[in-house]
Amino acid sequence: MSAARRSLLTATAAGTLLAALWFVPSATATPEKTAEADQQQTATAVHTQAEGQLRLADTGTVDTTPYVIGGSTFLGIGAGFLTYSARKSRAAAF
Repeated sequence: MSAARRSLLTATAAGTLLAALWFVPSATATPEKTAEADQQQTATAVHTQAEGQLRLADTGTVDTTPYVIGGSTFLGIGAGFLTYSARKSRAAAF
């Protein structure tokens, strides 16, 4: 199998995976609610938390540090694999 055909198969597999993931519903796919029902639910949740549960997100923002570190790590690993593959293919060509 030639290198061009392997690249084409890899690109096809990646495109198929991305196309399949396009149809995965998002986490916010919920039925429409009235504003009054949302306020009642929020008030109940806040009251329940205030009764003794630990409140982790007091600032109202999400801590994205682990996601940034993890994403950077995987990006670095991917770049390393790409570099290794390119060097290996150049060495095999000579």
